[in-house]
Amino acid sequence: MATKTKLQRLAMQAAKRAKAAAAMATREANRLLKEARRRVTDERTHRKIKQSLQKTGRVLKAASAAAAAAARAEMNKGSRSATRRRRR
Repeated sequence: MATKTKLQRLAMQAAKRAKAAAAMATREANRLLKEARRRVTDERTHRKIKQSLQKTGRVLKAASAAAAAAARAEMNKGSRSATRRRRR
C-alpha cells in the first residue's frame, strides 16, 4: 500500500499538471483573442469571438479547480486509510 507521502506527492503532481495545462490554454486563448482583434473590424463579430474565448477560459479554469479538488480528496482518502487500524 502506498504511503501517505507518496499519495500526497502523486496528488500534487496531478494538480500541478492540470494547473499548468489550464494556464497554457488560457495563454493560447489570449493569443487568439489578440490575433482576432487585429483581424476583426466588425463589432458584432469581435464580441462573439471574445465571448467564445472567455467561455473557453472559464471552462479550463473550472477543470483546473476540479483537478485540484480531486487531488485534495485523494490525499484525504489516503490519509484516512493510512491511519485506520486493522481489525481482526
